[in-house]
Amino acid sequence: MSEKEKKQESTLEESFQTLDSIVNRLESGELTLEESFQTYQKGMAILKECSQRIDLVEKKVMQMDEEGELHEF
Repeated sequence: MSEKEKKQESTLEESFQTLDSIVNRLESGELTLEESFQTYQKGMAILKECSQRIDLVEKKVMQMDEEGELHEF
């Protein structure tokens, strides 16, 4: 399974937990500068993915009227 497929399978909640873990690691002060930079980049990629997924959900939120037609909510 590719890394991209794994990302798609994780829920937003799991992604937020991963981001929380990344923040804790960065704040710990135990990482080298290079490790901090790599961890930061990973966090930013996850944050971007979360943002895109939230935007997609917002676009899909629709309300069905009495005739069965969909309208933005």
